[in-house]
Amino acid sequence: MTYREGRFWQPDVTVATVVVRNGRLLMVEEMASGRQVLNQPAGHLEPDESLHDAALRETLEETGWHVRLTAFVGAYQWKSPDQVERPGRHYLRFAFAAEPVSHDPDRALDTGIIQAQWMSPADLLDASARHRSPLVWDTVADYLGGRRYPLDLARQLA
Repeated sequence: MTYREGRFWQPDVTVATVVVRNGRLLMVEEMASGRQVLNQPAGHLEPDESLHDAALRETLEETGWHVRLTAFVGAYQWKSPDQVERPGRHYLRFAFAAEPVSHDPDRALDTGIIQAQWMSPADLLDASARHRSPLVWDTVADYLGGRRYPLDLARQLA
């Protein structure tokens, strides 16, 4: 598919949030492709939504946690292999760091979400076979390695 042929390719644009409290990571256990997997609070950017707003919304919808974004961690590009749900899809993920503000334990979580849980980095690494994609650990590793950029690195222009 090429621009010269008049067809346009578009990746799936997603956001993810690395939320840390007392050295533990807020993770989402969810169903994907018929298996239980682990991911950061993450999801797709919606039309007319800023990346910041998407990260806040997805975190709340998937975990019940209100958070405050503190930094931009990075942008990640990944193509899913053929044996995964939506084979060959290209993902462009924008990841943010955040701190928890308040929790709404009575809030219904998104469809497919089994639970939100706090995990140590070691426990998350030990569960790498259950990560939804390689993006899960790569994002955490960058965060743990100190990768933080100003939030205005990812900004919406009016």
